[in-house]
Amino acid sequence: MEHIGNHETTCKDDADTRVDVKHIDEENLGTLSVSAIDTNRDMEHTDEQIMDSLTLPAVTKALAINRDGGEQLSGVQLEDLIGMIKNAERNILLLNQARVHALEDLHKILSEKETLQGEINILEMRLTEADAQIKVACQEKIHVELLEDQLEKLRNELIHRGGSGKSELELSQNQNKISNEEVLLARDGRVHSLSKEVDSLKTENLALKNDIQALKSMLSNVKNTDERMITLENERSFLQSSLKELESKLSVSQEDSSNISTLKVECKDLWAKVENLQLLLDKATKQADQAILVLQQNQDLRKKVDKLEESLEEANVFKVSSEKMQQYNELMQQKMKLLEERLQKSDQEIHSYVQLYQESVKEFQDTLDSLIEESKKRASNEPVDDMPWEFWSRLLLTIDGWVLEKKISNTDAKLLRELVWKRDQHICDAYLACKEKNESEAVSTFLRLTSSPASPGLYVVHIAAEMAPVAKVGGLGDVVTGLSKALQKKGHLVEIILPKYDCMQYNRVRDLRALDVTVESYFDGKLFQNKVWVGTVEGLPVYFIEPHHPNKFFWRGQYYGEHDDFKRFSFFSRAALELLLQAGKKPDIIHCHDWQTAFVAPLYWDLYAPKGLNSARICFTCHNFEYQGTASATELASCGLDVPQLNRPDRMQDNSAHDRVNPVKGAIVFSNIVTTVSPTYAQEVRTAEGGRGLHSTLNFHSKKFMGILNGIDTDAWNPTTDIFLKVQYSANELQGKAENKAAMRRHLGLLSADDQQPLVGCITRLVPQKGVHLIRHAIYRTLEMGGQFVLLGSSPVAHIQVNLYCCFVYAKANDGKEDLINKREFEGIANQFQNHEHIRLILKYDESLSHYIYAASDMFIIPSIFEPCGLTQMIAMRYGSVPIARKTGGLNDSVFDVDDDTIPHQFRNGFTFTTPDEQGVNGAFERAFNLYKNNQKSWQQLVRNDMNIDFSWDSSASQYEELYAKSVARARAAAIHT
Repeated sequence: MEHIGNHETTCKDDADTRVDVKHIDEENLGTLSVSAIDTNRDMEHTDEQIMDSLTLPAVTKALAINRDGGEQLSGVQLEDLIGMIKNAERNILLLNQARVHALEDLHKILSEKETLQGEINILEMRLTEADAQIKVACQEKIHVELLEDQLEKLRNELIHRGGSGKSELELSQNQNKISNEEVLLARDGRVHSLSKEVDSLKTENLALKNDIQALKSMLSNVKNTDERMITLENERSFLQSSLKELESKLSVSQEDSSNISTLKVECKDLWAKVENLQLLLDKATKQADQAILVLQQNQDLRKKVDKLEESLEEANVFKVSSEKMQQYNELMQQKMKLLEERLQKSDQEIHSYVQLYQESVKEFQDTLDSLIEESKKRASNEPVDDMPWEFWSRLLLTIDGWVLEKKISNTDAKLLRELVWKRDQHICDAYLACKEKNESEAVSTFLRLTSSPASPGLYVVHIAAEMAPVAKVGGLGDVVTGLSKALQKKGHLVEIILPKYDCMQYNRVRDLRALDVTVESYFDGKLFQNKVWVGTVEGLPVYFIEPHHPNKFFWRGQYYGEHDDFKRFSFFSRAALELLLQAGKKPDIIHCHDWQTAFVAPLYWDLYAPKGLNSARICFTCHNFEYQGTASATELASCGLDVPQLNRPDRMQDNSAHDRVNPVKGAIVFSNIVTTVSPTYAQEVRTAEGGRGLHSTLNFHSKKFMGILNGIDTDAWNPTTDIFLKVQYSANELQGKAENKAAMRRHLGLLSADDQQPLVGCITRLVPQKGVHLIRHAIYRTLEMGGQFVLLGSSPVAHIQVNLYCCFVYAKANDGKEDLINKREFEGIANQFQNHEHIRLILKYDESLSHYIYAASDMFIIPSIFEPCGLTQMIAMRYGSVPIARKTGGLNDSVFDVDDDTIPHQFRNGFTFTTPDEQGVNGAFERAFNLYKNNQKSWQQLVRNDMNIDFSWDSSASQYEELYAKSVARARAAAIHT
């Protein structure tokens, strides 16, 4: 009980201490906050008084002095006053700074107060909890001690009774009591644990006391801050007294300024007098000017009097001679009578001449009118040359739309097309006149022109899978566009039919619109609808076929590389022919390209010629015999062709597998004209090595097979107008080429110290066909010979099967001896030369950079293993870059070695090698570098010759034109005989 009482006393002391600390803290903090707030308010009030009594504009106003005149304050007074003002400003600045510091300290104190108050509240809660726990522990301890006393009493009583021999019943009762006491003893252990907890709470209370002592020390620091505030207040009062002194001095200066104001008034009076004098002076000046004018007038009068005197003298002389003049007048009158008689006679003669002239003019006008009428008639029959081809293409698409929509007959459409073909003036005027009319009126206007048919050129329809620039993967698209534009310029009607891909460049199609008609075509035993779109591309009329097929044939996000390409393009080929049939078109030539549209040839002769679409001859062009599109023979039935009839050795059966059909072979068999893209390639594919299994078929049909070298678009590839170049240039001004070379070196980060260092360019797809292992060797060889090398190489697209097939064929042809160079290997080379000062490899395709490389390079490497035609060598020469090429395919037909004596000198334009190995590349490189470094004059002449070579489509189009015309003539002659 004594222990418990001491513990309660200790707890009460702790609570009293906590209450005292709380009281002290609240009192000190309250006093501090009130003092700080009062100090802040006093400082703000003092600042307001200072700013009200003394501001810089007020002092400036007090010191204002009249600039026009008056006395000024003495220099000493002015300097003293300025010095006082500066001191006052500094004092104000110091006061403001002190105020800012005081406010910052106040904010810190208030924040610390809030923090301390929070900590005190936490401590109070913890102390309250400790008190409650101590009280509970004390009560339990008292209860335990009472139980211990009772237990002790029971034990003593049990011992006493056991000695006197009490009954067993009492013993059992005592045992029960003992067990109860043991339970109480167990509780006693709990009490000991509670006492330990009480001890820990005591230690915690001691720690809290230490924290309270720390808080007291912090409060003392706050008191010190209060003393600092008192010191600042004293300084403020001192500054206020000094400001009052300044005010007194300012009052003195204001008295001086009043004296200045009197001087200012006197000065104004003087200025008024000066102004009066100025007015008098102006009046006197005016009077003097008037006097001068009067004198000048007097002089003028004097001169006039002198002149009058002279005229009087002359009048006297004239009076004397007047008699003579009278006689002279009489003679003149007689002469006048004679002249009048003569004039009458001459008038009669002139009148007769006028009559003759009027008759001749009338005759001339009649002749002129007749000539004008004749010229109008001739002009109406001559073609209109001032309208763009896009105009005529749009007109043709309009007529075809009317036919498909059944608004005009096929016969009328044919006559209207003939007028368009010859660019007739009447149909041009009719189209322009119908722009503001509705469609029915326009149709009526056009039908009035169908009474005078004309004799047009050839009507050519291209059916293809590509067309540049709207849907281009390779050279096929360039050929379709370039050849069509060239034929159009020669006066032929050219149309193109394409699939409507979802990924094509729609922004390159002008006036794209859907016709209000659908074309049904057969496939897989059903009829499917096709939506027809029309538009113009590069001035050419183009039809886009959009199949409404559940397989979304041309909505795949890519042109080729799908698992069902055979079905996709066989469907398109039949739909294209169905469009020609339903539109009532009668083309002279249907030109199909590569295996994707090779189905057109057998479809035309087996299915559509019997239906009435029988006016055309079929021309098939294979751009690369590597890709033949073979498939299982059963798939041919989807487009409606008879599989048993066509899966035969003499028709479409593949020469290597009898259960497969070959579309390219079918086109060779069923076409009237078969071409490829260069004469040398045409010879190569007729061999077992180059024909890829079709050499026997080509040899069998050799009479209708030939090679025609492709051309390039000389408008797009023209260094004199190329917008991608830094400087445009021509063959006569090669300085621009040197400037482009320097600019590209800077752009790619190549060393440009030596202007004469040769630069070798290469733009290619990184596939084995292009000789990539030789390109790799050329990079290192260029570096060894002191040149620079730039490669722009697009990697093969993995999902396009043709590239994978190309790799397989190349590996097979070389029996695995030649390593295939893929993009990863070139990436390693690119990383190796990433920061090299002479080598740069860009592994992507960049249109603008390609133009730049053509213009900047001195030489251009094309080491193809095989090359059906190739366009890079032609473009390179167009830009003055000398080609280094292997003699194969189209390269052999366009690049002729400068050291080949069998070639006429004017046709030599580059360096060639025959064997596709490193030795061949080394020989050509050494000869090219030797000429470049040792004979710049000959090199410059070679560059000029290359730039002047005509690689346009004009020559190639003429050869196709001749083939078309001969084939059509043979067909017409055969029709006459039958």
